[in-house]
Amino acid sequence: MSENPMVRPPSRRRIHGIIHTASVAAGAIGAGLAQLPGSDAPVLVTIQSTMILALAKAHEKTLTQKKAVTLLAGLAATVTGRAVSQWVVGWIPGLGNLVNATTAATITEAIGWAANAYFAKKRDDEPEKS
Repeated sequence: MSENPMVRPPSRRRIHGIIHTASVAAGAIGAGLAQLPGSDAPVLVTIQSTMILALAKAHEKTLTQKKAVTLLAGLAATVTGRAVSQWVVGWIPGLGNLVNATTAATITEAIGWAANAYFAKKRDDEPEKS
């Protein structure tokens, strides 16, 4: 591993906090807006891109909001599955709220761990600075 000894990797506790906080927020939005198809998408993108920015900062990386949204788009291949689940049951009160909340939280969690792995790999790939 070619890690710079001057830069410490972020603590597991900090990473878990960032990802789980975003996932809970996404789940709450998914539950609250289940009966309005697509209405939660802008809020979820904001939550997820903010999570990516926080993960980048934890890994001491500089990232713009635009780059975070671009990275989010690359990590969010599972969004299609979310759209299908919302279309199938999202409109059913109760069940739709539960499914939408679970799906939004799960996808946000997966995106968070994928982003964390991306930043950790970037750290490992960086050459040591003299």
